This record gives sequence, structure tokens and C-alpha cells, in this order.
Amino acid sequence: MSAEALRHVAIDLGASGGRVALGTIQDGRLAVEVLHRFPNGGVLVRGGLYWDVLGLWREILHGLRLAAGHGPIHSVGVDSWAVDYALLDEHDLLLDGVHHYRDRRTDGVMEAVTARVGREVIYGATGIQFLPFNTAYQLVAHERQAPGILRRARRLLMVPDLLHFWLSGRQAGEVTNASTTQLYDPRRGEWAAPLLEALGIPAGLLPTVVPPGTVLGEVTPEVAHETGLAGTRVIAPATHDTASAVAAVPASGEGWAYLSSGTWSLVGVETPRPVLSPTALRYNLTNEAGVNGTTRLLKNVMGLWTMQECRRAWGNPDFATLYGDAERVLEGGPLIDPDDPRFLPPGLDMPQRIQAYCAETGQAIPQTPAEITRCVLESLAHRCAEVLDELEEVTGGRVLTLHVVGGGAQIGFLNGLLADISGRTVIAGPVEATLLGNLLVQAEASGSIPGGGLREVVRASEVLTHFVPQPGGHALRREAFRRIRVGQTVSS
Repeated sequence: MSAEALRHVAIDLGASGGRVALGTIQDGRLAVEVLHRFPNGGVLVRGGLYWDVLGLWREILHGLRLAAGHGPIHSVGVDSWAVDYALLDEHDLLLDGVHHYRDRRTDGVMEAVTARVGREVIYGATGIQFLPFNTAYQLVAHERQAPGILRRARRLLMVPDLLHFWLSGRQAGEVTNASTTQLYDPRRGEWAAPLLEALGIPAGLLPTVVPPGTVLGEVTPEVAHETGLAGTRVIAPATHDTASAVAAVPASGEGWAYLSSGTWSLVGVETPRPVLSPTALRYNLTNEAGVNGTTRLLKNVMGLWTMQECRRAWGNPDFATLYGDAERVLEGGPLIDPDDPRFLPPGLDMPQRIQAYCAETGQAIPQTPAEITRCVLESLAHRCAEVLDELEEVTGGRVLTLHVVGGGAQIGFLNGLLADISGRTVIAGPVEATLLGNLLVQAEASGSIPGGGLREVVRASEVLTHFVPQPGGHALRREAFRRIRVGQTVSS
């Protein structure tokens, strides 16, 4: 088989589902076929929220069996959401379940830790935004919940690192996911030892950090027997799904930003080095590792999560119908702050939470699913536009174009709002950016793509949609959004 025809398998795990996909590069283009899709979600056990990692492993093995039916597979790699981890004992067995980042065990932990250690100290050591579910606070909460568990554990592995270990037998921490923990020093390129000590986290718990594209070895004999993938390499892609998505942003030149649009909206720019300035801290921006030594300077915004929970509360109507009905709702309705903590936990009362927020801020209360959907999407567009302005201030650069990748790239109404409210051209696509980025890093590590040529392959492989900003009275609406963000009523 020629180098151009190598087959790679991407395992992409998201908060609501996973996929196993096959990718090949032919004539400078990437062809992708999704072989297996499966659901994912939190499992409630005795008041705790967990991930069913064993169920995910079963589905992954099934997907790999399907891949083996297509011929020799050169490599396989896993990406997933960030911050969540597994603890292994001295026998490399799971010491506890894998906790879900939306578990309420971290309530109040971030505030207690920052009061004791100091926000400036933590940010100066890690450059990571303060979110209550960061790995650092999860570990503190874990130790409070089960005293001594961190001393009993031999190794911590992030979710994709755990699956790579099960695939290859090698334990390693891929840097794009390691950098999200708020325990990693992005300037020194190593775990932040003084911070670990301050938090009571044993330094030996954490694995050796490796870059995207690292060959971890071949699949174990057990996996080969179960799947038929004898000789297949395990290559760590950018294991944080956002890092994989950003690697597949079809940008060129300068003056662009990205929005990885899905359950979360990750709004950011790519920089050559971390930015840990006081202004970056004030805006709570995060510095996460990217592909080929880059830094992803970005902000986590609560994305389509609120829509997903509203849809679930409404009996799972078709998303396209919801968005189409919302587009016919008149402008000038209520807005919410998508990042308000009340919207973080799951629950069928999400529509009621949105209505309560609107009432508290002196706005009209949205009643119908169409009105609530319009409120959510327009508010999300306002928040993303606000973050773009903050990124410009922090970096001193201009953002002229916003690349929207991921599932949200399919929502024309949202992307039109993003263009109009931000005043920037929006380029939507690819939808499957995470899969593409995962496969492309594997292909680059295998010699199928020249170094630095990932985005050129994406531009050659994908059809993109452009949204040009239209004039309108968005300045008044942005001011109304700013007022509710700072705790004022719209009418005050």
C-alpha cells in the first residue's frame, strides 16, 4: 500500500456521543467514512455523576472490528473532551469510577482553592481560565470525598490517555489534554510542581507528557485478537477534541479566529506562545497547547448545551424545526448570559431557568420553544462577539474572519447572527473538524502530509459557507447584553 493510501482510524468521544471513523489521503484530499456511532452521557450512581468508560471501550472495540474489515489499518488515535481523568492503582486497574465534570462534588472548591493559593499564582503557573470543573479542583474534591485516594493511586490518566493505554499498553499524557488540567506549566513545558505541592497532589501521579503525533506503540495482542488489527500503530493525535478541531480550521494568513461550536463554544486565536498578561487573567482567557507547538488562546463559552437540554425537556423535537421557527421570531427579544452558573447543571428545567433569568433581569419572558431558542442563539452570538473583542485587546491584533467548525457550523441562523453581531465575516465548516484534525495528525506523523500542511488538506477537502455581516442596530443590543452580563437589569 502506498503512503498516500494509508488508512487511519479516529476515535472521537464527545459528551453526548462517540464515533469511530476511517480516513485516507488521496491526491491531497482527506476522505472520511464514519463506521460506527454510539451514545454517551453521564451515569448517576449514589448521587455522583460518572462516565461509562467501560461501555465506551466496548463500543470502540466494535468500531475497530468494523475498521479491520476495510483492510490493513496503519494507525488509530483517540480524542475526547478535556479535564476528566481516571485514577489507576499499582496493578494498573481503575481505582474509582471516572467522574463527570458536571458532578456537583466541585461546588465551592475553586473558590476555596483560589482564596488559599491565589488567582494570580495559579494563573501565573498555568495560564488556564478558572472553571469550577478544572482537573485541579476535581482532584481536590476527590481527596475530600475519599481521603487518601491520591496517595493510593499510582497514575492519573486523562480519558483519551486511559484509552490509549488500553489500546497500546503505554501510559503517557498527551500535551493538549494535559494543558487543560490547570496543573501544567505552558512556558516550561512540564507539570507545575509548586502548584501540585500547594494542592497536595503527588507529582509522581502524573504521566510523562508527549506531543501530538507521538507513536505510542502497536495495539496490544489482546486488542489485536479482539479486533483483527494486528500491527496497527497507536498514535496520539491532539487528544483534546478542541485541539483536534482547531488543527482542522481551514484558515490561511492572519487576522482569523476560530469558534469550535458544539456543546461548548470555544472561541479563540492561535498564538506562537502563551499569553499570561494581567489582561488575559482579567478576561479569564485560557492558554492550551495546540498542534505543532502552537498555543490556543481561547475562552470557554457555554455553547449549545442549553439548547440540548431545552430540546430534551421539550421531548426531543427536530433541531432544524426549532432553528427555523426561531428565525421567524421578531428581533429585540430577551437575552441571557450563557455563562451564568445556573445553566451548567443538566436538568429538564432548563427552559424554566432561562425564563427565570429573563424575569430577574427585567426582560420579557420567552414563552414558546421558538422564543426560547431565539433567546439562546442570539445570546450565544453576543457572548462570542464579546470574546472576540477581548481577544483583540489581549493580543493587539485584529480579528477579521471567524472560522466556525463543529456541529454549530450547520446552523445557518446562528452563523448569520455571529456575522451580524460581531461585524466579522464568518466561514462555516468543516462540521467534522474534530475527526479531520485527529486523522490529519495521525497522517502527518505517518509521513502522508508534509509538515505544516494540515490546513491545506482541509481547504482542498471541504466545502465552506460564508456569512457576510449585514448592517443593523446591533450596538444597542450589544449594550443590553453587556448590562445583563454585569448584573444590571435591561431597563436600569
